[in-house]
Amino acid sequence: MSEVKRTVKDGDEVVEVDMNPSDILHDPLLNKGTGFTNEEREELGIVGMLPFHVSTIEEQLKRRYENFGQRKSDIAKYSFLSALQDRNETLFYRLCSEHPEEMLPYIYTPTVGDASLQFSYLYKQNRGMYISYPHRDQIEQMVENIPKERVDVIVVTDGGRILGLGDLGVGGMAIPVGKLSLYTLFGGVHPAYTLPITLDVGTNNTSLLNDPLYLGWQHERIEGEEYKDFVESFVKAITKRFPNVLIQWEDFSKQNAQPLLDRYRDRVCCFNDDIQGTAGVVMAGIFGALKGMDADLREQRIVIFGAGSAGIGIAELIKEAMKIEGVSEEEAKDKIYVLGRNGLAHTGSEKLDALKKRFAQKEEKIQAWSVENHQNISLFETVQHVKPTILIGTSAQPDSFKEEIIREMKKHVARPIIFPLSNPTSKSEALPEDLMKWTKGQALIATGSPFPPVEYEGKSHVIGQCNNVFIFPGVGLGVIASTATRVTNGMFLEAAKVLSKYAPILNNPYASLFPRIKELRVICRDVAIAVGKEAIKKGICTTPPKDIDHAVQTNLWEPKYATIKKLRS
Repeated sequence: MSEVKRTVKDGDEVVEVDMNPSDILHDPLLNKGTGFTNEEREELGIVGMLPFHVSTIEEQLKRRYENFGQRKSDIAKYSFLSALQDRNETLFYRLCSEHPEEMLPYIYTPTVGDASLQFSYLYKQNRGMYISYPHRDQIEQMVENIPKERVDVIVVTDGGRILGLGDLGVGGMAIPVGKLSLYTLFGGVHPAYTLPITLDVGTNNTSLLNDPLYLGWQHERIEGEEYKDFVESFVKAITKRFPNVLIQWEDFSKQNAQPLLDRYRDRVCCFNDDIQGTAGVVMAGIFGALKGMDADLREQRIVIFGAGSAGIGIAELIKEAMKIEGVSEEEAKDKIYVLGRNGLAHTGSEKLDALKKRFAQKEEKIQAWSVENHQNISLFETVQHVKPTILIGTSAQPDSFKEEIIREMKKHVARPIIFPLSNPTSKSEALPEDLMKWTKGQALIATGSPFPPVEYEGKSHVIGQCNNVFIFPGVGLGVIASTATRVTNGMFLEAAKVLSKYAPILNNPYASLFPRIKELRVICRDVAIAVGKEAIKKGICTTPPKDIDHAVQTNLWEPKYATIKKLRS
């Protein structure tokens, strides 16, 4: 049985191992490739298993970066980085940290969407755990077999709604792997203490069910009590083995995402990034836009196009932020309009699910509107009557923010705030170039996927990416450092406030709503401190640190090689 012991001495990590030489070289958390020193090669018994030259990490970076540049397609670059991560994690993170803005689109959105679609064909090496429904009686045993003594963060999906691409079954595993890479890259969470998990409960994607090379359980998705019991067995087993772990629910379908969050948020340390993380980063964008215009949140009128878990999560956090500003709950709800596939949600709607009911407008107010069909009030009709100052898209309906809608919005507000957030790029509700043209250069835009700057009348407008990566790594680090046992909406509001302070628009009214990715490591540290303080204030920490700044700093992992020694008995 191999044994690994990690300690930190004077800020440097020392790893003692009791492993055979071949296993050391095949462990991505230990392997340095040609970076092993001569002393390490002698002590670990790997002399002759590597080329003679001992490379500095800078030399290795130069080789890998040049190699990366030779890959021409997005998916080839994704595959190159994945292979490096599976071979030498420290070098992978060092390369990404040296070129974060260049690498982010290939380790996460938008390329991770293509990787999820092609997962069964790209699969090379196991990373994480696949807990499949046919093995439901062995969940506790599988969890006991996880080869880690410590896990701080788990990202778990059932592949039910991957980005805007729908049900991708086990192909969804690319998302937890990618998200945890960002926890480490920007939040400084040690990669040894992260774990991606897929709950394989089948798939309703007919192309996957008919694909003989699909790697998941080829069966229609389980639902109802069977599904609930399966997830419950997973939660019990994983929290028994790792009682203090942070669980991030990721890319669950609309019918499961909110119920799972509601069921477990007060029982275990967990959050849903699609609901709360998205809401947090959207709130930061709104805070930044309003500060840049010297406007008041209490005066805003918000239309959200897309009434799934993400859209309702955004509505909930906006409501909470308004309440802090002194607006009553009813007044806040009165300012937020949510549209689903059957149009505007109101109390007279015939098809209202539990999510939409939370923000359904009063029927008597809507009855006064002049519309074609009160049972299916369109986005254009809603914009006509509401005259929104903020328009948010979480619909996965490309090109749904049409010219007539945006021009109508612009009639009633000098600088409309417009967030087409659906991922990947092909699902975006509008192109920033069009939004800028239709608003004569006045729109305040943030998108879910990365877009290049837009030139309009001689001005270059940088388009901020409303990316959850600005929020969740810092929240995770704050939870770990503070030993929080729960994750609250208040933590996400605090995170949003911190992020909004970095908005370039504060110094230039036509600048981006979000900072550069290269600033993210510093931002995540500040977010973590604010989140930790909120957790301590709420009294939800097992062993609250006396100095949260120091606690955050000591939990920050840097991508530099540890000293590796043979474990002495």
